Amino acid sequence: MPPFVDHDPLAAAMRPPPDESPDARALRLAREAEARKVSQTIDESIRLERQRNKKKRIVRVLLLGQSESGKSTTLRQFQRIYTPTAFREERVHWRAIIQLNLIRSVHTILAALAPAPPPPRPPHHTSPRSHTRTLDSGFDARSRTSRHKHRARAAPDPDPDPDDWASDPDTLAFADDYDGGASPPWEMDGPSAGAGEDALDVDALALRLLPLRHVEAYLKARLVPASDDPPLSQRLPLNVSLKEIFVRPGARPASGGQDEEENQRVIWECRDDLARLWGSERVRAVLRRRRVRVEEESGFFLDDLERITALDYMPSDDDVLKARLKTLGVSEYKFQLEAGDQRGAEWRIVDVGGSRFQRQTWVPFFDDVDAIIFLAPISSFDQPLEEDAKVNRLEDSVLLWKSVCSNKLLANVDLVLFLNKCDILQRKLESGIQLSRYVRSYGDRANDMETASKYFRGKFSAIQRVFSPAPRKFYGFCTSVTDIQTTAGILASVRDIVLRQNLRQIKLA
Repeated sequence: MPPFVDHDPLAAAMRPPPDESPDARALRLAREAEARKVSQTIDESIRLERQRNKKKRIVRVLLLGQSESGKSTTLRQFQRIYTPTAFREERVHWRAIIQLNLIRSVHTILAALAPAPPPPRPPHHTSPRSHTRTLDSGFDARSRTSRHKHRARAAPDPDPDPDDWASDPDTLAFADDYDGGASPPWEMDGPSAGAGEDALDVDALALRLLPLRHVEAYLKARLVPASDDPPLSQRLPLNVSLKEIFVRPGARPASGGQDEEENQRVIWECRDDLARLWGSERVRAVLRRRRVRVEEESGFFLDDLERITALDYMPSDDDVLKARLKTLGVSEYKFQLEAGDQRGAEWRIVDVGGSRFQRQTWVPFFDDVDAIIFLAPISSFDQPLEEDAKVNRLEDSVLLWKSVCSNKLLANVDLVLFLNKCDILQRKLESGIQLSRYVRSYGDRANDMETASKYFRGKFSAIQRVFSPAPRKFYGFCTSVTDIQTTAGILASVRDIVLRQNLRQIKLA
């Protein structure tokens, strides 16, 4: 039998030379011993670090939900309650972001007031006059009525079985005449809005508000520097709207400086025009007719103009929680609790982007997580998904919840559900919007907050029970995460749930 020949190049490289001298051999052995000692030291360091992590009770929480569901606000609530010092120090950086939010609301209103394109005219016809744009221009009640005719449909089942909700692919049984989010026209009760009020010259007002565009351009340049390579806009899918900017996680414009004070002065000088725009009943009437609900959006500050536009304005805790900043990518926030009976415990909360094109980044974070907080904005039952106007936002949340519950990687992970934006849902129901018009399975139940919240809680609970790989307890809360008082108690309950799960995993390890 021929002798065995080792063709492994690594073994050949480590094999001592055949003509090695005694001194060279002693030196080689000493180096190998030193290398083994270093390796053992590293292994021991890793072992001790794991032990310290177990003693420190590092808690890992993942925030999931669609875009604008309240994930970032929930994170800020955690920071406000358990790391108040760092939260207060960071408030000053949010003034620029709140300024951007204010300007974005103004853009939304002015865009809604823009006239509809004029009907085509014969080539020989010309108008002897130029027209000034007012609130009444570009508006035709008859065409609006014809656009929103709805097909008659059979009465829905008044009390469907919860298990049917969960097993039916069309889990929410949405109205089949849902037209991509254009909700039916809804008007306020009482006389015509703006009766007796002078027509507002939108062109003149927009011209006086033009300096806000310069402030906006400056703030965007600070948040998205030119050094971004490649620019964020180049990394977004083509179907994603750029009406608001995406920034890197943790991006904040530097506070202080003459330029920042000048921006606040420009906003202060526009305060009267801003108040006239938002305070006009005729403006409100047009927004209602065109179904523009700017007051329901994140980062809405037009109701606080006197305070927000003041020269010495500094954001409050509520302002920071209400502010809107879209981030691109995944961020992990680490902090130690400064308050409570778990003071000193380290928490790591992962905030992920909720837009459709960012959801593929979720799966790698399913490993080694103690709990997931899933946010479903139930007030969006009559709104379209921003990325696809043909998809209902609440339906999208239900499908996301089903996929999270059924994921086998999360079989042993506690799921905490936040049925969020209940305050907006209550205002909608009280204004007369019928939930059953959009969710057929709601049937003839009472159109009030208590009944609606019970219905949604039962629906999401049934989905978890049917689709979870293994039985687990349902933790569901009706929340308004911008509300400091009620959210504090809810987060305390969530903290206890997560810590119990963390302790169980330590005992099993």
